Amino acid sequence: MHSSMVCVSQVSRVRRSQYLQHTTRNWRCGIPGQLLRKYQNNISAESLLWPKSSCCQQEGKYYSEEAEVDLRDPGRDYELYKYTCQELQRLMAEIQDLKSRGGKDVAVEIEDRRIQSCVHFMTLKKLNRLAHIRLKKGRDQTHEAKQKVDAYHLQLQNLLYEVMHLQKEITKCLEFKSKHEEIDLVSLEEFYKEAPPDISKAEVTMGDPHQQTLARLDWELEQRKRLAEKYRECLSNKEKILKEIEVKKEYLSSLQPRLNSIMQASLPVQEYLFMPFDQAHKQYETARHLPPPLYVLFVQATAYGQACDKTLSVAIEGSVDEAKALFKPPEDSQDDESDSDAEEEQTTKRRRPTLGVQLDDKRKEMLKRHPLSVMLDLKCKDDSVLHLTFYYLMNLNIMTVKAKVTTATELITPISAGDLLSPDSVLSCLYPGDHGKKTPNPANQYQFDKVGILTLRDYVLDLGHPYLWVQKLGGLHFPKEQPQHTVIADHSLSASHMETTMKLLKTRVQSRLALHKQFASLEHGIVPVTSDCQYLFPAKVVSRLVKWVTIAHEDYMELHFTKDIVEAGLAEDTNLYYMALVERGTAKLQAAVVLNPGYSSIPPIFQLCLNWKGEKTNSNDDNIRAMESEVNVCYKELCGPRPSHQLLTNQLQRLCVLLDVYLETESHDDSVEGPKEFPQEKMCLRLFRGPSRMKPFKYNHPQGFFSHR
Repeated sequence: MHSSMVCVSQVSRVRRSQYLQHTTRNWRCGIPGQLLRKYQNNISAESLLWPKSSCCQQEGKYYSEEAEVDLRDPGRDYELYKYTCQELQRLMAEIQDLKSRGGKDVAVEIEDRRIQSCVHFMTLKKLNRLAHIRLKKGRDQTHEAKQKVDAYHLQLQNLLYEVMHLQKEITKCLEFKSKHEEIDLVSLEEFYKEAPPDISKAEVTMGDPHQQTLARLDWELEQRKRLAEKYRECLSNKEKILKEIEVKKEYLSSLQPRLNSIMQASLPVQEYLFMPFDQAHKQYETARHLPPPLYVLFVQATAYGQACDKTLSVAIEGSVDEAKALFKPPEDSQDDESDSDAEEEQTTKRRRPTLGVQLDDKRKEMLKRHPLSVMLDLKCKDDSVLHLTFYYLMNLNIMTVKAKVTTATELITPISAGDLLSPDSVLSCLYPGDHGKKTPNPANQYQFDKVGILTLRDYVLDLGHPYLWVQKLGGLHFPKEQPQHTVIADHSLSASHMETTMKLLKTRVQSRLALHKQFASLEHGIVPVTSDCQYLFPAKVVSRLVKWVTIAHEDYMELHFTKDIVEAGLAEDTNLYYMALVERGTAKLQAAVVLNPGYSSIPPIFQLCLNWKGEKTNSNDDNIRAMESEVNVCYKELCGPRPSHQLLTNQLQRLCVLLDVYLETESHDDSVEGPKEFPQEKMCLRLFRGPSRMKPFKYNHPQGFFSHR
């Protein structure tokens, strides 16, 4: 059996090779073999015929499946594929059946069916190659079509960009304003009436608006040349008149000594005729009873009001009789230590006062004020009045002042503006370091030790503040190196400080009133920016102020991001402290503000802390330090028109702009899905610079872009 199988196998190999050669030759010519026709029972011969390739039609040429794909029908190939698969299934089933039955002629039949199966496998392989070729051609066609679409889309984008650029240029041309539009030209009737014919050219300009405008500009230039010539003539006349005035002033100044002598000679006549004295003379009469420092202040303030400030009102208040009763200076505190024998005899029937009561009496005597006081009413531009009442402490030989501010309209005091106009702080540090909490006279400390007074700070609310500038207005000067027992009031010292101090007082009141109005808006989340300062900021600011409150000095000292200011000694107890909160989305920026009493000549100081993706301060983020520098160091750009009362609100507005730039230029985390939280709306030349990745915080006007400093 085995030998017969070997013989049959050899014969089968020969027959199979011959059959494959014959069938392959027929298949390559597009005509199925006899074996294929033998088993097509269900499909017609016409449906199984393969299309003839051009390579088979001409002998000697190469065969190309890529060219054959274009000639073949994919539907008929699919039918051939299904038929081939069915035939393979049938042949496999027959082979399995023959093997199960066994027999002598089974091997020949199995080999025959194997050959048929091989032919069908070759058919499937060819169909597979044709399918891959079709797939590759489809992909190539799709890629080519996609490239064409991309090219068309790029051309569309270029055209759209060109259209947008042309629209911008058209808008610029339509919005262009020439300088001549700002010139207030004369009317057409007046132009044709007054202008000479060689300029007006009525026959040309009547029908041509362009030539008409040029002619009107020529006439305007001619008129201005005439006015400039007239102006020079007026200046020369003014100089002549000024010289004449100087001559007359010299003549009038020479009359002053003569008038004084005449007035002195007429005093007996005035007394004899009982000539009435006006209010000024009565004031001068009362001023004779003033102590020397108050008298110097009265005289110099009156002179300043008459010469420089007509709105300055000077008056004397108090009891003249009590002032007259002070025929001699009060006894020194040393004389109060021991009581006379006469006083002891008078008080033997009464209970002897305790030591505490005696000290209280001595303190009251030590801090006793003169019965008369000088009152100055300093009127500002907005009809607000600063009322200053000056007192003189006779035993301490110093002057004090109490202040009160009144306005033309009643002010609604915001919560954060409570200390702005308070009498205790409105005049604090008018000059740097002059807080008015301690006595300027070094000798007073020895007097305080005798009566148990630790410091004058506990009594300033009742007595007034002994500022250094108050002493200088009264002509008092206390040398620190060599304390003097007696200090004499000096008129020249008062006169040298009077004008500067009055200007500082007016500036202080105006700045505090401006802050008072600004705080009312800030507490409602509104940053008031005047029209004069709008150019300092971009048109759109997204970040907004949501909180503005006052904080105590101790609370400011405890903030962790204000250590630099505290260590630098800039957080003094005389300053005012506030906390601002600026928000945009999930980002919150805290700003601790130090407001010096000398605002706005001394700018506020901002310390920042940003809560967004962690806590960021100037210690761990260079950009936060740069934001603080923009507000604190570059404050001169934000001063606005003098006297720079809008500095604080401009700094807060700049802070909102800086927060916008900080958030919009922050790089987006690609791992987070969704749109960017803060889309970039500000135009920046460069988003970052340097190894520290500094952001562009400088705003350039009028271009409207941000750049690095």
